[in-house]
Amino acid sequence: MHPATRIMKRCFLSCLLLLVLAACVAPPPVPPPSSPGDSVPPPSPPLIEPASTPAPLPPSGIFDIGWDDRAPFAAGLISQAQAVLDTRPGASVYHIDLTIADDLTHVRGREEVRYTNTEDVPLTEILLRLFPNIQGGESRVENLTVNQSPVIPRYELDNSAMVVPLSKALQPGEQVVLGMDFAVEVPTEPGGNYGIFASVDGVLALAHFYPMIAVYDDEGWNVEIPPDYGDLVYADTAYYLVRVKASADQVVVASGIEWERRQEDGRQIITVAAGPMRDFYLVSSHRYQSLEEQVDETRLHAYAPPELARENALVLRYARDALRSFNARFGPYPFTELDVAGTPTLAGGVEYPGLVVIALDIYDAGNRFFEAATAHEVAHQWFYSLVGNDQIDEPWLDESLAQYATLLYWLDTYGRAAYLGARQGMAARWARIDNADIPVGLPVAAYDVPTYSGIVYGRGALFFEKLAEEMGQDIFDAFLRDYVETFAWDIATTEGLKTLAESHCGCDLTPLFRDWIYAGD
Repeated sequence: MHPATRIMKRCFLSCLLLLVLAACVAPPPVPPPSSPGDSVPPPSPPLIEPASTPAPLPPSGIFDIGWDDRAPFAAGLISQAQAVLDTRPGASVYHIDLTIADDLTHVRGREEVRYTNTEDVPLTEILLRLFPNIQGGESRVENLTVNQSPVIPRYELDNSAMVVPLSKALQPGEQVVLGMDFAVEVPTEPGGNYGIFASVDGVLALAHFYPMIAVYDDEGWNVEIPPDYGDLVYADTAYYLVRVKASADQVVVASGIEWERRQEDGRQIITVAAGPMRDFYLVSSHRYQSLEEQVDETRLHAYAPPELARENALVLRYARDALRSFNARFGPYPFTELDVAGTPTLAGGVEYPGLVVIALDIYDAGNRFFEAATAHEVAHQWFYSLVGNDQIDEPWLDESLAQYATLLYWLDTYGRAAYLGARQGMAARWARIDNADIPVGLPVAAYDVPTYSGIVYGRGALFFEKLAEEMGQDIFDAFLRDYVETFAWDIATTEGLKTLAESHCGCDLTPLFRDWIYAGD
């Protein structure tokens, strides 16, 4: 669906949800005013009849806190972002109790998640992803319940999708609480998708390890097995309260902020509050040492083994300079903490909400790619984390934009000559596949690995240069900032980006998109 329609539909359903919970009926809310660049208001969402007053939801069995209590998350948001806590009552809320074994290869947990039907159709089932089952590990779920009633799921897509049947259709605005125990086995060698989920050399990288609710969009439940290159997750923003029990010698780094810490029987117990965030990531090692620095309202932390202390200081500096550049250009980073951690990933770096990882193999003061990868991953805090997209079907929306943002980092930090040098590197990616006239806006699976690099990371970055030239640099800069504001916390699409750009320049960008982005007939 058109992204503006999706945003308005969610706003409408959020208001509807509040009305249902108050057991009163009122006319649908007036849609918010269009952004300054919008020339035509999006269509109104269909009218949905309020459901009858639902039975009370079961309280959390993990935390003594109400499902709608946003207090734990306030300290994790800068002052300008605090208002979001009142705008998304239908966001999923995860409560997770997690235990990490001392061998760093076995994780078990209890998860309870409150899910709201924010769609305009009844749902007869809910889908969750079990990504470890396609990442060289294993995830097993037991004791599955819906509102404390046992249910038996079915599994699809090589056991990476768990289908939870509902005894009664979940109407728009209604909520359920799913409960489950889960156990995860972590591989000890880096696997597909850049080794993001592994326990290697004393570093535990827990990417997408917990049962995660899939996105419901115009395709229905949007689930598939992605290629073993590119990113895995397409997700809505949610709230996470996660209690982590680990050996006392472990340095645990996670999305969000530390809410509570205590010791019990020689183990540390840390509770983390993260949200609204698109995912929850955790990395842990007994060898990490940390450095930190303040940038505006955000505290930066950098983690690496002691023998890389010099390089850890560099990665902190790179992240600091990137944060300053992007705060000024795209609007402020919304969270009060940003972490950078070195891991054995096979990629140069990988992005997660509130946390980016850089490959330990490139921690080298003389490696220009070390700096470029850090800036690129920090840029993903705007393009992927804050502004979401379908990373499997439309990867260019975050990857190509993060590449273009990296060019801006070089410009802002070192000047025009550095910008041109970095641009030459991105042009070289495209040149390695003979400057093939292949569209930038294809799904990951439409490319092989060299083509994915050359088109999405090379040609895609140059497209945004061309777009700025077509629109005029000042108009383009205003559009990009408005793009972040318009789609913050939600999902952007290719057509949403194009429509907003056209509203800013008052021009038809179809020929440009046809030449660079769209697949041919």
